[in-house]
This record gives sequence, C-alpha cells and structure tokens, in this order.
Amino acid sequence: MPANLPPHYFEAEQRYREAKTPAEKIAALEEMLTIMPKHKGTDKLRASLRQKISKLKNQAQKKKATTSKRDPASAIEKEGAGRLVITGMPNVGKSSLVRAVTNATPEVADFPHTTWKPVPGMMPFENIQIQVVDTPPLNPDYNEPWLIELMKRSDLLGIMVDLHADPIQQLEMSLDILIKYKVIDPAYLEGRKPEDERKRKPIPIIIANKNDNQEDDEIFEIFCELTDVPLPKVNISSKTGYNLNAFSRTIFDLLGVIRVYSKAPGKEPDLNAPFILPKNSTLLDFAGKIHKDFVKKLKYAKIWGKKVFDGQMVQRSHVLEDGDIVEIHI
Repeated sequence: MPANLPPHYFEAEQRYREAKTPAEKIAALEEMLTIMPKHKGTDKLRASLRQKISKLKNQAQKKKATTSKRDPASAIEKEGAGRLVITGMPNVGKSSLVRAVTNATPEVADFPHTTWKPVPGMMPFENIQIQVVDTPPLNPDYNEPWLIELMKRSDLLGIMVDLHADPIQQLEMSLDILIKYKVIDPAYLEGRKPEDERKRKPIPIIIANKNDNQEDDEIFEIFCELTDVPLPKVNISSKTGYNLNAFSRTIFDLLGVIRVYSKAPGKEPDLNAPFILPKNSTLLDFAGKIHKDFVKKLKYAKIWGKKVFDGQMVQRSHVLEDGDIVEIHI
C-alpha cells in the first residue's frame, strides 16, 4: 500500500535534513509523525521515525548542558524598556502574536514547530519600546541549553496557551517543563514573591490566545476559574487584534519600570525620549543614569509630575513616579 504522504510531510523532512541540533531534528521528526496518515502503508516508516527520535533523545540527554557563545540567544542583545520571551507548547500562536505586536516577521503556519530559532521584535507602548522574543516550542523531553538561558535572562516570561486546545493541559505541561529546568521561581506559583530579589527569575504571565470572538470570552473565564495558578492572565487574539492594547499595558506594568524625562532650565522636555528606571528609583538614581558625574555634583532638582506641584524643589532621596519631568541643578 502506498504511503500517500502530503506536501507538508516533505517540507518537514527537508527541515530534518537541514537541522543542526538534536532538538531541531526531534521537532522535525515529530512533525513528520503528526502529518503522516495512519494506515498499513506507513507502518514501517512510522516505526523508523520513532526509532530515530528515540536515538536522538538519548543523545540529547548525554549532551553537556552548556551554552556556546555561538548559540542563537547570545546574538540577541536586550533592547528597550525590558524583555518579554514568549514560550509554550507547539502551535499555540507565539509567532502570530510576535508578528501582530512587533516589527518582526517570524514564519507563521498551521502546523507546529515552524520556529527554529529566537526571533526578536520591538513592541511599541506609548512612547517606548519593549523587546518581545519568539522562541521554539517547549519539548517535554529535551530543550536546547541556549533556549533555557534565554528564558532565564528575560524580565518577563509569557506562557501562551490556545483557548481551543485544552489550555489547562497546555499550561500544566509548560509549567512542568519550566519548573524542571528551573526557569521560573516556584514562589510565583504560590502567589508569593521570590525571597531573594537579587536572584529574581523572570515574572511569568499566562497569555490565552485565540480569543477570537465574544463566545471565547466565556471560555477564558472558565479557564481562569478552573486553573488555580495565581499568575497574571491576559486573553488576546493575535488573529483579530483583540485586547492587544491591554496586553501591552499589562506587560509594561509587570516590568516594574517608570519613564522619567530630563529638562534643561528654560527649555521644554523631550517627551519622546524618556529615561527608563526601576520603580521606586530616587532622584539620585536618575542623576546617575544621565551621567555618572552628576551623582557627586547634584544639589537639587525641580520636578513636574502627578504627585508634586509644578516646579517643586526636591532633594536627592525623592522617589520618582512614572511621567515625572526632572530639571537637574548641579
């Protein structure tokens, strides 16, 4: 009996031949298995693919878990106000979201494992940019060391699920993998902040994708009720653009940063070029951000903002707020 393999199978087979790492080869082989029709004509081929997958997984487990300087993640420098890495199981729509909210153009397809390397893009939020990185899907058996390190070095980790494909199971599988590789701090899953802020791992957020119509709002509400994971959640549709503005606002709020503007005496501030600082930063922190010499020379500053009157004089220890305009005097 002929195999009658569809065109997508041969595309996946070509990716398998071109793959350079065990994870890429395993993903391509698993995609071939998924696409392949099930009948007697494919039994031998199916068994052969499973044998190859098993062999590659054994090799991967023996591979030394070190990150090479040539790894794809090392070429991605942090930009903007912070970094959000998107992760999750196959075919949940990670690439579609990155395409929708950034200037990046990762490949998007109806079959899984189309992303083989990290793809960064910049998401605009009001007058700043936030880096968003698309990544290969999580694998229960093996994940490249560079992928784990990339996730650990992010500020936020967006765990994406598909509302129409058992999102609770997807979330549980993703969390199991992320905990196994120590990517996220278990404290977040208990509704607590990590005890050691100096070793803080990325803040996880659940992104429920494919909320394409009003009926899906109810599915999202049920999902929130049935999952007892106390993590921030946002429902979006990368297809229709639903809730993407709220998504970018949520990401900004979770980054825990503020925008502060510098003003020279007698001149207007440039409201398109804010300095990005952590929340609870002081005037002294801001002065050091402008120039290291200002830390010693700073005498006082005048501030325009929501919690002060215009031109109010403040001292070095004054805590700044998002949107403050600061006139440094040295």
